[in-house]
Amino acid sequence: MREVAPERYDAYENLLRTLAEGQVWMLLWHGNPGSPDAQYGNMDLAGHGYAPAVTSPAQLAASGWARAHEVITGPEIAAALYRTRWGLWLDPHVPGGGVGIPWADLRRVAGGLDRLPAGPLRLSEPQVAAPAFYGLLEQQAAEVRPVRALRRAWVRPALGEPYLAIGLDLYDTSPSAVEAVRALVQRAVAHAPEGLAVSTVVLADDYDPVALWMRAHARPFYDREARPGPLQVAAPPAYGWTQQPWSGYPAR
Repeated sequence: MREVAPERYDAYENLLRTLAEGQVWMLLWHGNPGSPDAQYGNMDLAGHGYAPAVTSPAQLAASGWARAHEVITGPEIAAALYRTRWGLWLDPHVPGGGVGIPWADLRRVAGGLDRLPAGPLRLSEPQVAAPAFYGLLEQQAAEVRPVRALRRAWVRPALGEPYLAIGLDLYDTSPSAVEAVRALVQRAVAHAPEGLAVSTVVLADDYDPVALWMRAHARPFYDREARPGPLQVAAPPAYGWTQQPWSGYPAR
């Protein structure tokens, strides 16, 4: 964890992998593990909420925490926190203030680091010329009823290769409908430029930073209703790893 610093995305990714494969000691401000009144500690940094935790029994002892704690796996706490847009702050008592993991990265821990791109993401309009690919997508989308519209974005992860994301704006977001539309995109990939990586994202996902960016900034290249209107504005989640002094644990 000492190696984690701004721009050290490789070290930060290693930290996320350690969290995904391990466990943490959550500091309880109220109650005991499993009790109805159990409540995690609370840290507010630059307007973002974080729940504090320590990374080992030794760090628990070093923190001087005298109240109860809960041992939980990394994926479990990640899944619990990101859905409420809370981050996780590791070892806030150590010199330098420890390391904060924003909720967008906890989503990756919960959902699979290899399945979701490493942030911070750089997002923009695609500049790749792929008329045959887009034309086939538009043609097939018109024949698949769940599709309301399709959008696109060029995604450059902090680690890994850039790729084209196709945003799926659907009337029906049931698993079967989503899979049918993803199969549509997969069929069209055969007509994409050689070497172009293509992924899909459901625009109804309120936790996906690519979906949030598309909803705010990308106009549809296919729109079944074809009615121009204002874009829905949604701010993508902030990423950051700035270390802050330990500010204690006010009640949540």
